Amino acid sequence: MFNIFKKKKEEVKESQFLPLKVREVVRETEDTVTLYFEQPEPFLDYKPGQFLTLVMDFEGKEQRRSYSLCTSPYVDPFPGISVKRVPKGKFSNFLNEFVFPGKTINVLKPLGNFTTDFHSKNKKHFFLVAAGSGITPIMGIMKSVLVNEPNSKVSLLYCSRNENQIIFKKEIESLVEKNTDRLEVIHNLSQPSTEWTGMKGRLTKENILEFAKKAEAEPDFEKEYFACGPEGIMDNVVTVLDELGVPSEKVHRESFYSAAADKAHDDAAHGITGELMTRDVTVILEGDESLVTVAPDKTILEAGLGQDLNMPYSCQSGLCTACRGRLLSGKVKMDEDAGLSPNELEAGYVLCCVSHPLTDDVKINIE
Repeated sequence: MFNIFKKKKEEVKESQFLPLKVREVVRETEDTVTLYFEQPEPFLDYKPGQFLTLVMDFEGKEQRRSYSLCTSPYVDPFPGISVKRVPKGKFSNFLNEFVFPGKTINVLKPLGNFTTDFHSKNKKHFFLVAAGSGITPIMGIMKSVLVNEPNSKVSLLYCSRNENQIIFKKEIESLVEKNTDRLEVIHNLSQPSTEWTGMKGRLTKENILEFAKKAEAEPDFEKEYFACGPEGIMDNVVTVLDELGVPSEKVHRESFYSAAADKAHDDAAHGITGELMTRDVTVILEGDESLVTVAPDKTILEAGLGQDLNMPYSCQSGLCTACRGRLLSGKVKMDEDAGLSPNELEAGYVLCCVSHPLTDDVKINIE
């Protein structure tokens, strides 16, 4: 009986994964590649700006990393992700060096709220701010606007290190050439060559304010704002837009890194756990209740996985919401909640990958 039960659990776990075969590998810059996948059957259903979570084994241990889709389901026949090499990054280095057409990679279904709805009758001005690899989800959104909304237009402020580090440079130039009246792209380089005549240096609040103020001169256009890049740049974007009185629901931000979650992880590794205590948490997963013992140096997700619960997760930084659950009772402390919208927080959702129980009656339902 035990073996049958174990086999069923493994089958459930396996069914979560979608195998995608690499169709093409494109070198964008010296440290960035785009992987285009063959379309599975049925076609991969995703929204512009969402991400895929790749699942791979390293040193005999399953690991996961999330990468934004750089493609648009309305334009591109094959879904793709772009991966920038990170120093000592297992995934990014492997994907940059050893992935080839024909290789199959397991992924989780597309997730993410860094997106919007498109309609041919919309008349919007999209203000997009991207820095470095933050251009990845922005590309899918930009292409989707241009093809779906003939009355809308796009302004992109894109920050890179130098001319050779501009990801999608040729594709962006082609989009501008085909949409001269609807697409404006401003490049800002922090370390340009002496021949560079465009914006340069650190992107300041004043630069962002000048960029965003263009919206004030266009009363006939509805505005929508997207920002993706380092936390400092995105914080400045959000601050400037708040000072301009832009409604928060019109401002979208996507993070690839959480300093708060990273610090909490380091603190736990050094035994710094504050007021946290070992507590039991009830986790409801697919209708089944399990009691999970969570030590002070562990998150609810880590403890659940340690007890062989097949809990969903992806980034483990509180950004992607793959581990989202609804808090039915008790109180938890979240190291990071940037992945949740104000409405989700108000509805009682928490992120298990960065959550710690503060009371003995914590019960979480993972839907």
